[in-house]
Amino acid sequence: MQPTKTRGGEPGATRAAQAPAAFGAYRGICSTCIHAPTCVHRMKNAEVAIWECDLFESYETPRLYEAVETHLGRRGAIMAMLEEIQSKYGYLPAAALKVIADKTGASLVDIYGVATFYKFFSLEPRGEHLVSVCLGTACHVRNGPAVVGEFERQLGVAAGETTPDREFTLDTVACLGACALGPIVVVDGHYFSHVSPTKVKRILKRAREGLDKVEVKKDKRIFPIRVNCPRCNHSLMDPEFEIEDYPSIRVTMSFGGEHGWLRLSSLYGSYSVESEYKIPQDAVVNFFCPHCHAELRGPAACPECGAPMVSMIVRGGGVVQICSRLGCKGHMLDVNGVNI
Repeated sequence: MQPTKTRGGEPGATRAAQAPAAFGAYRGICSTCIHAPTCVHRMKNAEVAIWECDLFESYETPRLYEAVETHLGRRGAIMAMLEEIQSKYGYLPAAALKVIADKTGASLVDIYGVATFYKFFSLEPRGEHLVSVCLGTACHVRNGPAVVGEFERQLGVAAGETTPDREFTLDTVACLGACALGPIVVVDGHYFSHVSPTKVKRILKRAREGLDKVEVKKDKRIFPIRVNCPRCNHSLMDPEFEIEDYPSIRVTMSFGGEHGWLRLSSLYGSYSVESEYKIPQDAVVNFFCPHCHAELRGPAACPECGAPMVSMIVRGGGVVQICSRLGCKGHMLDVNGVNI
């Protein structure tokens, strides 16, 4: 999924003058884009001043300020802000640290101190996949260093570095708390136990294919549902537009300045989505009934990320709720017919 399309023109050069010094090496709208350090497209066209890009997102974006202002005045606010920004961008952009300092009144030195103290945070862009190899005592004596060496050989980078194409970041950790299963490797939150150098290539292959990939036809936890609008009770099923060989769920959606159609898989447990516009990862989307145009927002917040849940009535009784944030897998199915 691609971030919201934004057009930049020559006037963007005025904003470039206000950009942080870290952006000074970039040309065109890249000089104010928070994705510039990780942008493969810019890396391929470093000598060209780009003024129109589907990936553009200003470091002044409301999304960044929302991540900061949501936690203002709360206990542990700075940690919460850093965690949310890290989850949104994959690292902590220099511009984000300055925004936190400005909004909280804390010194930039203190913000930087927190960001560098915890290993979870990164000041450098990470790859699409994060590989963490444990080198605690138990894993070390079970040939953990050889596992790290094989990852380094396969990826062509040293531990602590990111591949040039931004696909993988290789890291080492002191202990993952599963000593009996060592050597332990964690890839994108998925644990691999008793890892040997011969297993490294297979682990990387699985990561490239998608560790969260669902086998729709084989997984018995996935089953079709039929849903209606909770406001007007019209069917939301679209037999003319199939996803994964089943009728899709038809809704209209809006995000940013875009408004259009969206289709969801009707298989509960599947996360397949097709839409009229490319939706940015982590964007919170507003869902509407295509018949009565009522917003389908439910009363609950996602237990995974806190975004609003989208509610639909399940035919035969019950309610299904899915998270409105693209990329989040929070969902709930209540078959007791609770009114929402």
